[in-house]
Amino acid sequence: MRLPRAAAGETVVGVAIAVPEPFRTQLHDARVRFGDPEARNIVPHVTLVGPTPVPDDRLAALDEHLGTTAARHHPFRIRLHGTQTFRPVSPVVFVALVEGAPQCAGLESALRTGSLQVATQFPYHPHVTVAHDLDDAALDAAQASMVDYDAAFDVTGIHRFVHDGTGWCPVRRFALGAAPDAPDAPAVARA
Repeated sequence: MRLPRAAAGETVVGVAIAVPEPFRTQLHDARVRFGDPEARNIVPHVTLVGPTPVPDDRLAALDEHLGTTAARHHPFRIRLHGTQTFRPVSPVVFVALVEGAPQCAGLESALRTGSLQVATQFPYHPHVTVAHDLDDAALDAAQASMVDYDAAFDVTGIHRFVHDGTGWCPVRRFALGAAPDAPDAPAVARA
């Protein structure tokens, strides 16, 4: 993964749906097994807004925006099934969303304002990466290995992640459909 550079006084953040257990461990272990070099630094997730440098003095405003946006969206269900790839454009194999993609796209669109209103390289396509930056043979093996993967879970919140220089850490959770001033649930632990 190529991260944008953060200037002095900035933090690289991302916004995502963290995949819950037992699927988190299943997907993490698969990514490690496939030899993905970043597997141990990334919690399995569905990206809503990719890595974005945000001035540290704007993080509180960003959290307010995330909370307000999450509160305006209802909980929904994601079903993951089978594999697809972004090749030849990008060396990525992923588990596809066969349910929940429109809700993810709605969240992504609503989140892209203020500090998160940045240009994107590709159109938004929600997915869970299981292999990245590997050679074609390894990507083919990953795609074949996960072709029958199936999991479903309810999405009740989104997370703000930060990159700590080594990996991604969830630092704050924002409940979907909650009042903007409702207390947050604790963030999930890093895998």
